[in-house]
Amino acid sequence: MNQIELTARLRYCFQLRQEDKSLADCEAYRLVNGFYEGLPGLLIDRYANSIVIKNHNRQPETQKDSIDLIVQILTNEIPEIDAILLKTRHSDDPEERKGRFLRGQTLPVEISEFNVQYALDLRLNQDDSFYLDTRNLRTWLRQNSQGKRVLNFFAYTGSLGIAALAGEAAEVLQTDSNSDFLALVERSQKLNRFPDTMRLWKNDYFKAVSRLKHSNALFDIVIVDAPFFSQSRFGGVDLQNANISLINKARPLVAHEGRLVVINNSLFVPGSQVIDEIAQMSQSGYLSLDQIIEIPPDITGYPSSIQTAPPADPTPFNHPTKISILRIARKDQAKVG
Repeated sequence: MNQIELTARLRYCFQLRQEDKSLADCEAYRLVNGFYEGLPGLLIDRYANSIVIKNHNRQPETQKDSIDLIVQILTNEIPEIDAILLKTRHSDDPEERKGRFLRGQTLPVEISEFNVQYALDLRLNQDDSFYLDTRNLRTWLRQNSQGKRVLNFFAYTGSLGIAALAGEAAEVLQTDSNSDFLALVERSQKLNRFPDTMRLWKNDYFKAVSRLKHSNALFDIVIVDAPFFSQSRFGGVDLQNANISLINKARPLVAHEGRLVVINNSLFVPGSQVIDEIAQMSQSGYLSLDQIIEIPPDITGYPSSIQTAPPADPTPFNHPTKISILRIARKDQAKVG
């Protein structure tokens, strides 16, 4: 792609975001999803007055000229930007994976989304410490958590639990095995001056599930947002081949008529597989699909900007990040039939 074509492509993507009224109250959003919008391997995200460029190409050096040009275009088109950070996913250097500055030296430490504040550390790891694709789920949690007990497994930096607190949840328990991630959760709580109704628990998912079951703990909303694949001495996560097993471990912790929020972000798992798995679990009569949460268009690309489809068809979901809200009935409180 030559300079004229690249400039036109970026300007068009920027324009679509500027015209997207759903982003009016969001300081963090995707400017370009190159996987679907014509820049293979590249993502460009905005966090307040900073830009994060993520190069996912397995031979990242092949994108150097394009990235240099992208920086020039960003500087010209969005002059209020203070810093541009480049994260090179497949670099051998961990600092390159966390990000190096292409412009400026200062990054935002918080952003606002629909008047909720979220702490940031854009160089915390190879991700950005804040997942843009779950924005609509955060909205759902704000709208459905009032008076509810919420459990957030694989919390990462806790944005989903913070959204539940913003929705006046009665109790939020956030668990993750990484204390650095949980430190950001605590900072987000302080930014919003929420009441002291959140607990943080550094623990492995499988161990935490076991302990909560033994204590007969129940929650109105349980969130399972597992990484695609991980392994610990207590168990393993495999969203492609063992998703039902992962979900069934959390089911006993959901109160009667509660909701189990399940996210499958495996790029190569088609949406039909997730629906088939839900249908299989629903045969007992104690689980049903309540709704699907769509991924916002700045992440998926817009109808007029999409040039490439995902490697696996996510239908009936609209993106490889597949979010299901499941309704759970308890055998001791419900009649089947």
